[in-house]
Amino acid sequence: MFLFGPVGPMELLIIVLIIVIIFGARKLPELGKSLGEGIKNFKKSISSKDKEDESLKGKKKPPSED
Repeated sequence: MFLFGPVGPMELLIIVLIIVIIFGARKLPELGKSLGEGIKNFKKSISSKDKEDESLKGKKKPPSED
């Protein structure tokens, strides 16, 4: 039943209230949108790096000129 560890529902309510006071109710949708876009870009960069690593493994290294 400890979904968030020692943080209970009353503490979560206080945290949400503080966030609304600091940023205001009008800014919250914009903050959520920018946070979602940031997460999406992060996932995209991680997956493209994995694909790039796989493509480099498949190619042979050029012979060294020693």
